Amino acid sequence: MKITLLADDAIRLEPVPGPMSIEASSAEMVYSPFHMLGSALATCTFSVIQSWATHAKIPLDDLVIDVRWKFGDDPHRVSDIAVTFDWKSLPPNRVAAARRVAELCTIHTTLHHPPHITIEPSAPDASRAATPAPQTAGTAA
Repeated sequence: MKITLLADDAIRLEPVPGPMSIEASSAEMVYSPFHMLGSALATCTFSVIQSWATHAKIPLDDLVIDVRWKFGDDPHRVSDIAVTFDWKSLPPNRVAAARRVAELCTIHTTLHHPPHITIEPSAPDASRAATPAPQTAGTAA
């Protein structure tokens, strides 16, 4: 599988053989948290489509999934995400089914029904609190 950073607001997933890779058109492009969000959605979408297509005996070699997003303000966030797929070998009479299957992706569902998120400092580790500080050479305990 290959994920390509297309721009600061877009990625592409292609099911190429071999280990997963993340590529960019230039060394200056950074794999940002927004690319990670898009990659998670693309990978999840691919996973559910792959399962369905394998069962339906539809080849996946030419499937390409693009994810693009836009930003909103007040507060600054990702406000819109568009997932598109280009799949030339998909029979025309299966396009609607493939779209429905893609919507079964758990990341897609999570974005439609956002989880409650908490941010808290971690509790102190009791075992660290009970451990005495290390002594340096020549000092008494």
